[in-house]
Amino acid sequence: MLKKEQPDQRSPVEPPEHVAIIMDGNGRWAQQRRRPRLMGHKAGVSAMLKIIRAADTQGIKYLTLYGFSSENWKRPANEVKELMELLKFFVRRELAGLNKDNVNIRIIGGRDNLTKSIFDLLVEAESTTANNTGLNLIIAFNYGGRGEITRAVQRITRRMEAGELGHQDITEGLISRHLDTAGIPDPDLIIRTSGEERLSNFLTWQSAYSELVFIDTYWPDFSDKHLADAIAEFHNRERRFGGLDSKVAAR
Repeated sequence: MLKKEQPDQRSPVEPPEHVAIIMDGNGRWAQQRRRPRLMGHKAGVSAMLKIIRAADTQGIKYLTLYGFSSENWKRPANEVKELMELLKFFVRRELAGLNKDNVNIRIIGGRDNLTKSIFDLLVEAESTTANNTGLNLIIAFNYGGRGEITRAVQRITRRMEAGELGHQDITEGLISRHLDTAGIPDPDLIIRTSGEERLSNFLTWQSAYSELVFIDTYWPDFSDKHLADAIAEFHNRERRFGGLDSKVAAR
């Protein structure tokens, strides 16, 4: 079960509606400590639970976590196997608690190439929490932004072939409704840990106007304080969505 943490006093009164995080640096965290990479991934899971608690405490409505990318299959087979076992362990150990705390879990990403055991696990996580009305926790698993857009195009094409849609029906809104994230607002804030400054195929369509905050800290050391700092930075920025700065526009 999620234990509610005391909110950081510096946290803004109104948090962004949707925060997305690229959880990066588990392997390097372990390497620094001369530990196996698996230890870094386990520490990363602990950090993930802390941030889920912090997001819930701070009133964030949607939290998207980049758990496993479609490119991560290129990693050594033994590491991929360990990651899959860690996923199974996490869901079996934490699902009941997350469900009790009213967390709604949604998984985005491709599923065609998943093993039955992993596929069934993801379905269980979603179905168990489907009626919950608290924090919306979106896990990007076997996910890549370009792959998501490709799937959306395939869905739209099938509807066009069935005569349900014409070329004139294709709009940005239609495409958004056929993405894995259909019904989820675009992220206001995207955070990446570990010092890397790129999105790495994460929410390619949805991040068009997201504020980006890059943090040097490796993911296992990321805390509610880091989250509060990133949100404070978000509130220091003016989101113009292609328009003018409010001060300039007022002249």
